[in-house]
Amino acid sequence: MRKSLVPGEQVIVTTRPQPRKLAGAALAFVLAPALAAFASAWIIRGGAARVAPALGHQWTPWLVAACVLAAAAVWLGYCLPRLLRWQGTRYTLTSQRMVARYGLLNRRDQQVNLASVRNLTIHESLLQRLVRSGNISLETGYQGVVTFRDVPEVARFRDFVLDAIGELPDESGTQPGGATYYPAGAFPDDMREGGRDDR
Repeated sequence: MRKSLVPGEQVIVTTRPQPRKLAGAALAFVLAPALAAFASAWIIRGGAARVAPALGHQWTPWLVAACVLAAAAVWLGYCLPRLLRWQGTRYTLTSQRMVARYGLLNRRDQQVNLASVRNLTIHESLLQRLVRSGNISLETGYQGVVTFRDVPEVARFRDFVLDAIGELPDESGTQPGGATYYPAGAFPDDMREGGRDDR
């Protein structure tokens, strides 16, 4: 993120979504091998042969392998994608923008300039309140409403956003410290690289 900062922009906080959505994946990660081990032991002890006599002892290795493959399928098809989706999501608040980045391989960025924010609201479900997370919605004049979901410590994060908005330079072109603020590409001619072209 630091490589994409504009001059004068600073990172205030970077976080990932609240990991509560990983609860199901974590449960499946534990239960899948446990159930596979239980089923394998039951098959080895002849449980499958008693239920279906056609499944004699010659089928035991295949049935055990099927149990192992089922557990691996749960890990790779359910647990891993959710972990990578969470790992690849980042919320970054800078002194000028709110940025959300999604994905590790196929990346998608969502940005909101703090100067364009007209209203900020947070939404918390009962479960989100229990884990102190929530959704932050930023209403802008031209983008509509942009929502960042499952932000951890949502009340504290909102305060960071409001502080950053309060520190933005006012529309008169002066920063809080009194220095003149020039938007990108609007520097005076004598401040541009190479100086003024005197002709």
